[in-house]
Amino acid sequence: MGGALNVEPLRIGVIGVGVISEQYFANFPRLPGLELVAVADLNTARAAEVAAERGVEAMAVDALIADPRIEAVLNLTIPAAHAQVDLKVLQAGKHVYGEKPLASTVAEGRRVLEVARDRGLRVGSAPDTVLGTGIQTARQVMDAGRLGDPVGASVHWTAPGHELWHPAPDFYYQPGAGPLFDMGPYYLTSLVLLLGPVVRVTGTATRSTRERVIASGPRAGQSIPVETDTHVVAILEHEGGAISTVTVSFEVWESRAPLFEVYGTAGTLAVPDPNRFSDEVEIWTTASEDWAVVPTSAGYADAGRGYGLADLARAVRTDRAHRASGELGLHVLEIMEAVLRSSRERVVIDITTTAARGDIVPLGATPASW
Repeated sequence: MGGALNVEPLRIGVIGVGVISEQYFANFPRLPGLELVAVADLNTARAAEVAAERGVEAMAVDALIADPRIEAVLNLTIPAAHAQVDLKVLQAGKHVYGEKPLASTVAEGRRVLEVARDRGLRVGSAPDTVLGTGIQTARQVMDAGRLGDPVGASVHWTAPGHELWHPAPDFYYQPGAGPLFDMGPYYLTSLVLLLGPVVRVTGTATRSTRERVIASGPRAGQSIPVETDTHVVAILEHEGGAISTVTVSFEVWESRAPLFEVYGTAGTLAVPDPNRFSDEVEIWTTASEDWAVVPTSAGYADAGRGYGLADLARAVRTDRAHRASGELGLHVLEIMEAVLRSSRERVVIDITTTAARGDIVPLGATPASW
């Protein structure tokens, strides 16, 4: 559970101090298993500002990777740079944990994991939202058989587009992003944890002609190009036979569709938003014939971004498997790549990777207890 361990914290360097980094930094004080040593960014002024705020060093990217004090790197660069940075970190003999997706392509992701295996190093991959009480409680419901035999699931995440809130949303509309690569990992990772690995995929994707205009920040009013599909629909067949339907979109202004539901022979599970850590799980069963909130029963309580890295750090120190693994990230990446390939080629795609679901996080466990 959450007993203290007499081990040293894992010394961390962070590469990329953009918007998402603020959420990680906010949680570091609650994770004494991590010791922040230095930060780096191509924007050196921003890196210096963040370093001063955190009381650590600002370094050039290559210097941070080479620094012998640093044992692991948190890679928060843009998606197109994930694999390149990961490989440099691994070749320098350090563990790496990165934002999703693991890489831009399955080939890149496989290479990252191959280098890690050859060097005996760990690769972790977001999302770690699935380690919070929301998805972990949902998983415990599924594993306990409260829905009977799993039949299927439905995911419907939609929004009009990130340009309405993000001051620099360009990368969301580039290859390797879009709603599938940006938001898909939250839902696909959750589906794998709840229903098991995916074995076959069918997908279709499109994009509208709508102009994308930045709504906030210094570039407000500027139009940005769209070079990836912005409305994606997929059918996933899981190893155990359940079928999931997934819609992710930057094209929907409003919707009343359920966000995330799982269906079984004995009931329905309303799964909380996997972009969050701790929303409530609700269940309807043939025995109750009414909706009820499921008492929280598993997961890191009050978690936030960085808990997956802390889980990795604890696993390194105790020689255990970490949960937000590179293998899971690669499996999700292959699912996403297969969805887009299926759309292009109009074929069903067999998935070649798989991933362990990992142990459920016991309620009361915390990677902050060292």
